[in-house]
Parts: sequence; C-alpha cells; structure tokens
Amino acid sequence: MQMSTFLLSFCFSLSTAFYFHVGEREEKCIIEDIPSDTLITGTFKIQRWDLGRHDFLESAPGLGLFVTVTTYSDEVLLSKLYGPQGTFYFTSHSPGEHIICLESNSTRLVSFGGSKLRIHLDIRVGEHDLDAAIAQAKDKVNEVSFKLEHLIEQIEQVVKEQNYQRDREENFRMTSEDINSNVLWWAFAQTLIFISVGIFQMKYLKDFFISKKLV
Repeated sequence: MQMSTFLLSFCFSLSTAFYFHVGEREEKCIIEDIPSDTLITGTFKIQRWDLGRHDFLESAPGLGLFVTVTTYSDEVLLSKLYGPQGTFYFTSHSPGEHIICLESNSTRLVSFGGSKLRIHLDIRVGEHDLDAAIAQAKDKVNEVSFKLEHLIEQIEQVVKEQNYQRDREENFRMTSEDINSNVLWWAFAQTLIFISVGIFQMKYLKDFFISKKLV
C-alpha cells in the first residue's frame, strides 16, 4: 500500500474544496491544525478513470473510501468505511494537528491496483449540514431562523479560530523571550568565567615569580 501526505491550512477559512488523484488502494493523508472542540465535516466523491472514454466516470461502483482520523498522540477520532460518496464527521478534543487519511477500498473480487481515481473532497470547519439539519428542524423552526443560527455559529467559529491563533502567537512570543533571556544569561556567565580565569592566572603567575625571586 502506498501512502503520501500533504498539508492543508484552514486558518480563518471555514470551507475548502479540492480534488486529487490516487491509485486504487493508495492512501493519502492530510495534516490539519484544528482548534479544540471544533466540528469538522468532510464530503467526498470518488470517480474512476475510464480507458475507453479517456475521462473520469461520474460514479465508481464497487469502490469505497476508508477514512481514518487520528491525533499526534495516536488518539483515534474516526475509523470507518464509506461508499463511493458520502459525508464524515468528527470533533476535535484538543487543539493541534490532526491527521486525516483517505484510502480507496475495492469491494470487487479482483482489484486492479493501477486504476486511476479522482477524489473530490470538501472539508468544512465548524459547520453543520444545512440541508439535513433543516429537514430535521422543519417542525420546530423555520428555515430563515435556522440559517441565522448557522451564521451565528460561523461567527463563533471565526472567534474561536482567532483566539486559538492568538494563544499560539502568545506562546511563541513567550518561548522566544525565554530563549533570548537564556542566551543573555549564558553570555554573562561566560564573561564572568573568562574574567575569573584571567584573574586566577595573573595571581598564579605573580605568586610564581615571587617564589622564584624574579620580582
């Protein structure tokens, strides 16, 4: 099984849509820096390359997508097999980098490892599926009020993202100040050592010359 990794950043961006090409049963991983207590929604669709048409087919029957989400502390947030298209969800428990791995999984008896696939992926940070949520909440609230709540949720997510970045900048600043302070004290300590060694050598030489009656 082949695996490759690429890095995406969603800082101050609530939605990112893109596609990439993989071989059948090849794994690709995304490293994403996410604040804590943040809902991530991923919508995907797999297309298979057709040699006769020289184009990608709209659907990929017999194919599935295995989605795994882990943290750098090896905490598994999601591990599930989906069909050729679908939506996955997970919520971050702590801030930091999360690893989202996608691997195509054939349900056919015979798999051609060299098959070329195109995977469309739309990742949304801190958003819920409006259509599904509206359908569930139709008897309780109207669509306008629900979209207003959705907008408020997006604003809260932006504030959370800003606070997270502010905390990271503050931690980086404090670390830099500590390093600069340590470097300054070390330079001061080296200077004192050099002066002490010089004074000791001068005193030793003076005592040596006196003992030999050279001065």
